[in-house]
Amino acid sequence: MPFPKSNTSIARPDLGFAVQEYIEAAPGMGFIGLEVLPIFETPYQATTFPVIPKEALLSIGDTKRAMRGYYNRGDWEFEQGKYATSEHGWEEPVDDRERNLYKASIDADVIAVKRATNMVLRAQEQRVANKIFNATNFTAHGITHEWDDATNAVPLDDLETAKLAVRAACGMMPNTLIITYSTFLNLRRNAQLKAQFGGNFAGQDANNMTVEQLAHLLDIQKLLVGGAVYNSAKKGQDASIASLWNNEYAMLTITSAAADISEPCLGRTFLWTEESADNTVVEQYRAESNRSDIFRVRHDTDERLLKSVDDDDATVSDIAAACSYLFSNITTI
Repeated sequence: MPFPKSNTSIARPDLGFAVQEYIEAAPGMGFIGLEVLPIFETPYQATTFPVIPKEALLSIGDTKRAMRGYYNRGDWEFEQGKYATSEHGWEEPVDDRERNLYKASIDADVIAVKRATNMVLRAQEQRVANKIFNATNFTAHGITHEWDDATNAVPLDDLETAKLAVRAACGMMPNTLIITYSTFLNLRRNAQLKAQFGGNFAGQDANNMTVEQLAHLLDIQKLLVGGAVYNSAKKGQDASIASLWNNEYAMLTITSAAADISEPCLGRTFLWTEESADNTVVEQYRAESNRSDIFRVRHDTDERLLKSVDDDDATVSDIAAACSYLFSNITTI
């Protein structure tokens, strides 16, 4: 294809396969952010949206109708949530000489796009993780026996307490447990769970328990294991690999991928489709001054916890908090 003029960006949907390949591999790398806060596509950069107050969902009305009379009707009003998306992106240059030097062994353009995609998605994962495993956004409930205490920890009891608490707070049962990869490994070694394993999965090895099997034992519909990592060291220093999801926390919550934006849940990732039709948009432009093509991956999103607010943006109802139970003291170290 012809080179674009310098500083004029063009869309590169033909490189979308590299992005799609990376996105499909993302769960295997422990990326769970878009399952925690599923994408909701919107044509608006910032606006309000309807939120159903929990009182409307749980109230009981007089449904009896007298002969020739009228049915009683609901008179509740929607509350409102707000969002405002921000643009995020990353660029990777490919020098002409670099491309020609290595063209026999690598596709430099594809590698550049994959690296840029990695940077954008990892940053998005961090934004989600920082909002969810956060004792400021949610009340943290410390457990007595950390879940890495294989002998004494009682995760089934802890989850039962949490399920009842969420039900009492919002009237719905939680459907999702969010944990880190190290917590997943700790739960596989837990004596309480291993005692339940044989009766549910006869003839199988509890030490090789899968995510699906663990979810079954915990009686939870969806178990999300956050295993994404990042280099926490500054540029020029030796790499220091750390987890994006804090090992001190776990969360029992309600997630939803339904099209109904008013549905009570933990939250959504609002994607402004006028600026980014997909969660990752690939573009290219020419930098002739240093004989390079620049590959850009970007999106315009707001990873938003669900709250209803007044006209001054003050929280009226913290629905995300009502739908969620944040465990703390999950890991000894």
